[in-house]
Amino acid sequence: MDESEMERAAALRKKRTFRKFMFRGIELEKLLDLNHEEFAKLIHARARRRIYRGLKSKPKRFIGRLRKAKKNCGPMDKPEPVKTHLRDMIIMPEMIGSIVGVYNGKVFNGIEIKPEMVGHYLGEFSITYKPVRHGRPGIGSTNSSRFIPLK
Repeated sequence: MDESEMERAAALRKKRTFRKFMFRGIELEKLLDLNHEEFAKLIHARARRRIYRGLKSKPKRFIGRLRKAKKNCGPMDKPEPVKTHLRDMIIMPEMIGSIVGVYNGKVFNGIEIKPEMVGHYLGEFSITYKPVRHGRPGIGSTNSSRFIPLK
């Protein structure tokens, strides 16, 4: 590669811009600055009602543990996963970048919180059942399967 090709490659990298994340018309940086009441105005009614009535002790403790995990990690490192059973916890903007282990009834599924998840519930990202895999029919599925040859 000569210099002109390298310059073109550098220009292409510089030109390639990614789409900024917007949540209901608000950029991510501004979203992170909102407090709980201001954020509540942007989400659906059920979640808004829950925030207006006040976060109880378990969700507050969970958010505190997420903040502590973020604070203890390095600037470019991923924080330690925080395990929780709170499947009905609303994902807040301050949780972005955290790693959460959400219990599905059997194991804790590790989830990295991304900006697109804001306003959803944690349980939406940890499936509680094993999806059905349709294979060959087994014994008892039809009348013809009653006959099983001995040899």
